[in-house]
Amino acid sequence: MNRVILMGRLTRDPEVRYSQGERSMAIARYTLAVDRRRFRSQDGDQGQTADFIPIVAFDRAGEFAEKYFRQGMRVLVSGRIQTGSYTNK
Repeated sequence: MNRVILMGRLTRDPEVRYSQGERSMAIARYTLAVDRRRFRSQDGDQGQTADFIPIVAFDRAGEFAEKYFRQGMRVLVSGRIQTGSYTNK
């Protein structure tokens, strides 16, 4: 099972494009800043870090992101994680 739920803040407004063809589809791209749990360093200071997760939303989810999501908003997203890699030849 590949299911993930993330909550964080948008780093910028979503970038939305529409696919070409018979049925155009919205494709929204945005980045979510997800806070990590606070940690205590050896000198006693509490630090905080964030992971920056690139998100891609398709079709109705992409249209929703375009209409309602703005930079700095706190949002919850649900979906699956997909990683990709390539090699230069």
